[in-house]
Amino acid sequence: MVKVLLLLLSILFTFSACSSQNKKPLIIATNQWIGYAPLFYAYEKGELDKLNIRLINRTSLAEAADLYSIGKVDMVTTTQHEYNMLKKSTHDIAPIILLDRSNGGDMILSNKSIQQLSQAHKIYAYLEIDSINQELLIEFIKHNNINKSKMVYIDKDQKQIQDLKNNTAKNILIVTYSPYDIILKEKGFQEIASTKDINSLIVIDALSATNKVIKTDKKRLIALKKIIDKAIKSIQKDPKVSYPLVRKHLGNISYTEYVNSLKLIKWINKPSTNLLKRIEKYGYNKEDIIQ
Repeated sequence: MVKVLLLLLSILFTFSACSSQNKKPLIIATNQWIGYAPLFYAYEKGELDKLNIRLINRTSLAEAADLYSIGKVDMVTTTQHEYNMLKKSTHDIAPIILLDRSNGGDMILSNKSIQQLSQAHKIYAYLEIDSINQELLIEFIKHNNINKSKMVYIDKDQKQIQDLKNNTAKNILIVTYSPYDIILKEKGFQEIASTKDINSLIVIDALSATNKVIKTDKKRLIALKKIIDKAIKSIQKDPKVSYPLVRKHLGNISYTEYVNSLKLIKWINKPSTNLLKRIEKYGYNKEDIIQ
C-alpha cells in the first residue's frame, strides 16, 4: 500500500513538473537602469527560470519598447512615457508591478552652468528622444526659463552618448540616467539638474504586460511580484551580495558606483495610497497594480 502511494505521488510530481516546464515562456524586455536591479538579481539567482520567465536586456528605453511593440516580448519595463507611447500604438498594455521612483537617478549633465546655458545662442541637447528623457528636458527648460528655440536636439542611445567628447567650445547638454552618467562625469560633464530637484515630474518605473498575459497568467505574475519583492529586500539588506550578480547588467560599474546609484531611486514595490492617486494622471490604474 505504501509503495502504491509513493508511486502515485511520484507520478503526480512528475506530471506537475512537466506541466510547469511546458508552460509558455514569458519574455521581459528591459534596459540598463539601476531600478531594474531586482529583475537582474532574480534572473541570476535562477528565480525567473522557476516561472519560465526570460529576460532580454537592451541598451536603451526605446530598444526595449520596440521589442514589445513588434510583439517579440510579453512584458517590458517602462516609465510612464514608454507606457503611454505603447498604449497609443498597441492599445494592449498595462503597468502591473511598480518597481521604483527616480530620486535623482534621471539627470541632466552639461559642460556649462545653467546661467551659461541661459545666455547661450545655441545648445546641443543629446538624449533618447521619445523617451522619459524628453519629458525631463522639457521640465528643465521650463524650470530655468531657457528659450527652447536655442535647442538643437540630437537623438542618441545612451551607449552612443557615452562616447561623446567634452568639447568646451560647444554648449552641450545631456539627458541621461544611472549608471550611464558615471563615464560622462569622468569626462568632465557636471550634473545641473535631476529628478531630485525637478519636483514637477515624477518618474515611475514599472513592469508592464499585455492584457492577454494579465488575464491568462495572473498567478505567474503574482509569483513574479513576490520574487521581485524578495530581491529588493536582498539588495537593501546587503548590496555586497547582489553586486557581483547584477554588475554585468549595469555596464560593469564598480561596487561604490553601484551603492551610490541605489541611493538615486526609491523602491515603490509597496506603493502608498497617496502615490497611487498621484500617478493616475499618468494613466496608471491602481486596479491593475499587483500589490
